[in-house]
Amino acid sequence: REKPVALCGISKYFCVSLQGGVNDEVTLAAYITIALLEIPLPVTHAVVRNALFCLETAANQKENHVYTKALLAYAFALAGNREKRKALLDSLEKEAVRKDGSVHWQRPGKEPQADLPYFHPRAPSAEVEMTAYVLLAHLTSQPAPAQQELSFASPIAKWISSQQNPNGGFSSTQ
Repeated sequence: REKPVALCGISKYFCVSLQGGVNDEVTLAAYITIALLEIPLPVTHAVVRNALFCLETAANQKENHVYTKALLAYAFALAGNREKRKALLDSLEKEAVRKDGSVHWQRPGKEPQADLPYFHPRAPSAEVEMTAYVLLAHLTSQPAPAQQELSFASPIAKWISSQQNPNGGFSSTQ
């Protein structure tokens, strides 16, 4: 019989440049769970099952950071947990920044750069990452995303594409 292995309590990053927008145990556990689900390991695998239990507990906390909510929404989308995915996406929708026909998310207290003539400012990598995770959560649905989700995904994709640099890349490596 396999011993239960939980991902909660992990707090070490080997490369801090990959930690994204938040440095906490829940975010790291979500990153790892997403990687395991993308392998794909089944949700019945002991490590995945325990990790999802940990994330479900964390998702019920009211003070979750917007970046963490985006990761959790994508993790639950991959796991096929429609209820948690929808609750997190509904919460994220209330925190969305809508501007010029596009939608994105930003960290609290991180004001966008001032618009300068002939210069299109790029968002910090954490904003690009969390917005991309929200987009993935909207598009990762079983059996397929509903028309409403596709309609909401379009302005998100518009914002992400506006963040590309002249070479087609992004500020984020995630």
